Amino acid sequence: MIKKIAIFVIIAFTIYGYFQKKPDFIASFDDKVSSDNQSSSYQQSTTSDEAVASAFTNQQSDVQVKGSGVVIVTLADDTTGSRHQKFILKLASGQTLLISHNIDLAPRINSLSKGDTVDFFGEYEWNAKGGVVHWTHHDPNGRHIDGWLKHKGATYQ
Repeated sequence: MIKKIAIFVIIAFTIYGYFQKKPDFIASFDDKVSSDNQSSSYQQSTTSDEAVASAFTNQQSDVQVKGSGVVIVTLADDTTGSRHQKFILKLASGQTLLISHNIDLAPRINSLSKGDTVDFFGEYEWNAKGGVVHWTHHDPNGRHIDGWLKHKGATYQ
């Protein structure tokens, strides 16, 4: 009986681990497979503005989003704990997003300026100011979907 319970627990944790790597609440900017080798097998297909607007309206977090925006503010790097480059994007819808890019795990965008366009793929976290996108980098432990930023033809992940 104990062996059966142990096997059941191992199987349950294996299934849980699989779904942690492939969450079913991912929103995608489009369905095309791009040169960045990101998977196009998302459960939901919406534009970035729609996915972000929906997550903001419903106060949702842990939503994978992909999109593009224009830099309206560059902020000082956050150097407490893991270092993060921070800037605010304005989407075509008018909504703003704080991008929090871990520069301990991915290269910093050194040439970033107000007015630049930045494409992003990362995890949305709700806040009352429009939300934050983080996990815009690879996961060295392989437990999270790899994110990225694209700026002037270069990918930062």
